Amino acid sequence: MISEQQIQQVIGTTAVDADGDKLGKVGEVYLDDETGRPEWATVQTGLFGTKETFVPLAQADLSGSQLRFPYDKSKIKDAPKVDADGHLSPQEEQELYRYYGLGSGTDTTVTDTTTTAGTAGLAGTGGRTDHVGEPGVVGRDTSGPTTDNAMTRSEERLSVGTRTEEAGRARLRKYVVTENVTETVPVSHEEVRVSREPITDANMGNAMDGPAISEEEHEVTLHAERPVVAKEAVPVERIRLDKETVTDQETVSADLRKEEIEVDGVRDTDRRV
Repeated sequence: MISEQQIQQVIGTTAVDADGDKLGKVGEVYLDDETGRPEWATVQTGLFGTKETFVPLAQADLSGSQLRFPYDKSKIKDAPKVDADGHLSPQEEQELYRYYGLGSGTDTTVTDTTTTAGTAGLAGTGGRTDHVGEPGVVGRDTSGPTTDNAMTRSEERLSVGTRTEEAGRARLRKYVVTENVTETVPVSHEEVRVSREPITDANMGNAMDGPAISEEEHEVTLHAERPVVAKEAVPVERIRLDKETVTDQETVSADLRKEEIEVDGVRDTDRRV
């Protein structure tokens, strides 16, 4: 349970669910009109915190810079959409009570918002004085008993960031193709050539060796070259996939709300700036 003294500490803290998963930043705290007790907190969820979701503070626990709620992340993100416009109607509050299983909540049905710093670290400096002699009371609108003598004007600011997500994949794939290669290679072979030589004194001995008249055979072996093909695999080059970062410009837009203050019941001549 969050007390009135902890309101400024709650604003700007990180909201987490029952398992400790981050939900977003706590934007505003809504008070009960009659009792002044903190009833609801708005958590900035969605992309870049563009959505504000109401979560009851009845069972919330503040620990350091974290505000833990006893609900699952999906439960909180699927809560009824209620505009954080500074005040909850009875119908909106009853719808939220039913969604979170809290019955009808407290005895009152109308709540109002506190002044919000919107950033961590300012807790304790945003308290205001409601009545003379009662410092530290958080101001509300005129429907409550603890309104101070000033009104806070707030506005939304656009916070743009980036996130990295998978955009595609590239891969290298190696496959085998066959191509015909033709080359010309010289080859040689032996042929028979008949040589005749006359009988001379030099070869007379070989010529007279053997019988005078006989039958005889003589042969030689002929050789020829034939093309021989051998194949071998050799490395040719190395191929890899590298990544490079290319920066483009994209334009984002969002509707931002801001509060305007007008003065009723005062003549222009009575105003002093």
